[in-house]
Amino acid sequence: MIDTLDREIAEGEERIRLDIADGVGVLTLCRPGTLNGWSWESTRQLGLMADRIRFDDSVRAVLLRAEGRAFCAGIDVTAPGGGITGESAAERTQRYYEGIRWAHERFAAFAGLPQPVVAAVQGYCLGFGFELALMADIRVAADDAVFALPEARLGVAVDAGGDLRIAREAGAGWAKYLALTGRRIDAATAARLGLVQLVTPVTELVAAAQELAADIARNAPLAVRAVKRDIDAFADAGLAEALDRAALGASLTLTSEDCREGYTAKAARRPPDFEGR
Repeated sequence: MIDTLDREIAEGEERIRLDIADGVGVLTLCRPGTLNGWSWESTRQLGLMADRIRFDDSVRAVLLRAEGRAFCAGIDVTAPGGGITGESAAERTQRYYEGIRWAHERFAAFAGLPQPVVAAVQGYCLGFGFELALMADIRVAADDAVFALPEARLGVAVDAGGDLRIAREAGAGWAKYLALTGRRIDAATAARLGLVQLVTPVTELVAAAQELAADIARNAPLAVRAVKRDIDAFADAGLAEALDRAALGASLTLTSEDCREGYTAKAARRPPDFEGR
């Protein structure tokens, strides 16, 4: 796992870029060469950006977008520090549990920003990418967007609360359908389920999402923040406890033999042979 100290982001190591203009803070995932694959370092930088935005009164709304042909294709398995080691399965499980809880704290800082967040999603939005988009308040998708939670196919439980947020937005049945099967859905289906609020052509995605964020930024900031807090207080009741259970479940599965088999099978492009161990 990475050094979690709040050091500055080294030049050339940016996973997320922040630009502020006309009341909108634009957070851009800027690793298109890896399809904006996520890592521990990405999580750290997201937390840093959330802290900067939170206390900046010039930011009245946030736009979360990504460079390239994908929003985020999931975890970057090539990123340094991706695996967590330990001398026993119990030690590895404990370290994963603390690492995931640390990540949840950074995600909570982002999802709990006083300013509303609009996500603009194009292309692949898979695994953690889907979970990140679900942390936004409003989602705009290009008509080429593809959404999935494929973790169970790799022998891992969903670890960042994406399945819980789908249950909140679309109902428990759809959360189970997506998380238990790993199946992909298109933008139109995501909109029908209430997981996306607006679908646009790819060429119009950024403009549509920017216009939406600008509309929010023009409104009274105290009222906007109050509305977000009130709705979240209602919608997220019980989420904190459920996320802790998710962290434990993910920790146990990440140290399982099924997880090792899942990733080995994916690398070999063969079906996995899970044994429940």
